[in-house]
Formats: sequence, structure tokens, C-alpha cells
Amino acid sequence: MNILAIETSAVSASAAIVEDERIRALCTTNAGLTHSRTLLPMIDAALKNSETPLSDIDCFACAVGPGSFTGVRIGIAAVKGLCDATGKKCLPVSTLEGLAWNLIGQPVLACAVMDARCRQVYCALFDVHGKTAVRLTEDAALTIDALGELLKRYDTPVVFVGDGAALCENALGYPAAPALTRYQNAASVAFAAQSHYSEDALLTAQKLMPVYLRLPQAERELKKRAVSS
Repeated sequence: MNILAIETSAVSASAAIVEDERIRALCTTNAGLTHSRTLLPMIDAALKNSETPLSDIDCFACAVGPGSFTGVRIGIAAVKGLCDATGKKCLPVSTLEGLAWNLIGQPVLACAVMDARCRQVYCALFDVHGKTAVRLTEDAALTIDALGELLKRYDTPVVFVGDGAALCENALGYPAAPALTRYQNAASVAFAAQSHYSEDALLTAQKLMPVYLRLPQAERELKKRAVSS
């Protein structure tokens, strides 16, 4: 089975083609460029460099959040377009679950963390062992202090993964994953999608939606003004 996966939920962006356990192609950038500029060329390069016709893709996968509101929407829009163009379906993947799959092969408690600003992080915990990552907690937006209290309940070695890893390492003392495996990765999104694959799990383009744990900043500011007035 060939999965074309997209990850655009943070500063880094990537596109990957995964066939079963083999990464056929992986294109990634972490240069701060807008994903609307880089994503389609990366998808095209992944297809060309792996000599994979778009018609050979069985389904598409996409990180649907949490993360950058604009970034998530760009990735979802791209997958919707690919689904409409090919008649294929797609699989949504939590950004945090995709991050946990970066650590496959290490028996650890993966704490996937993304910087949500204001000393908050988007986070979730996963038991990583063997060739799988088992979810332990739902995706949530927590203060760093609250995350620290949550981690005290577990005896398994903790590793932070995600763009909030260094922030949490400095605040809570648990190690951050090495830079090579720390950031969002479309190949990991594909592997996470494979773990959930079934005919019932597949979505049409119309049903693929972003998952936000907080309102966009503009909406939060609007609510504040409404309350103060």
C-alpha cells in the first residue's frame, strides 16, 4: 500500500511516500518559508524522485492538528485537492501522534509537545514500544507546570519530541529527542496512518477537517473585547 502523507502543522513542512514499512521518498524543509510556497513542489519531487505515478497512491494522509492554524489549513487543502483529483480517500492523523512515531524503536514514554505560547504546550503521551506507539492521553493544551505534574504519574523514561521539546526539557528536566527525530515528519504521519488503516477509517475529502485545541488568536481577541465591552 502506497500512502502519500503531508505534514504542515508547524514551521517545518514535509511530504512523504511510504510503501508498507519502506520510505520511498521524503522531502522536508525547515527554513521558515510559507508552506503555500514549498508544499506542492515537495509533493511533486517526492512523486518524481520515487518514480511513483499519482495513480499508484492508495490513499493520502495529513496531520490535522493541533498546530499552526494557517499551516494545518494549507495541508488539509492540499490533501482535499489530491483526493478530488484522484477519487481516492484520506486518513487524518493527530500532529502529536505523528511526532510520537518519530521515536519508534525506542522503549520510551513519548511526550509529544508543541509550543502553544503563553507557557502552554499542546501535548499528548504515547507508550512507544516495538513497532507501535500506543496513545495514553488525549491531545490537550496544558501549562508546562500541569504537564510536569502529569508526567510524575509515570515510571517509564520520558522523552520530549516536537518543537516544544527544548522548552519542556529546560523547564521539567526530561530529555528532548535529538534534532534528527525531534520535529514533525510526514513519513511518521504515514506510519501512524497505516496503524489506523481500515475502510471505515478512510474519509472523503469533504469530511477531512482540522482539529484545533484552542480558538484562533483573532477569535480569542474578539471574545476578550466582547467581554470587556
